[in-house]
Amino acid sequence: MRAVIGAVLACALLAGCNTVAGVGEDITGMATWAQTGLGGSSY
Repeated sequence: MRAVIGAVLACALLAGCNTVAGVGEDITGMATWAQTGLGGSSY
């Protein structure tokens, strides 16, 4: 079940970004958002 959910999320992510660079930017954005939410300093 987890594999199916992971595959669906991966497809949705790739469909929204269209490029590998776009996926990298999304991951960086999510990491910055999570760091800010945890009280860390963003650079």
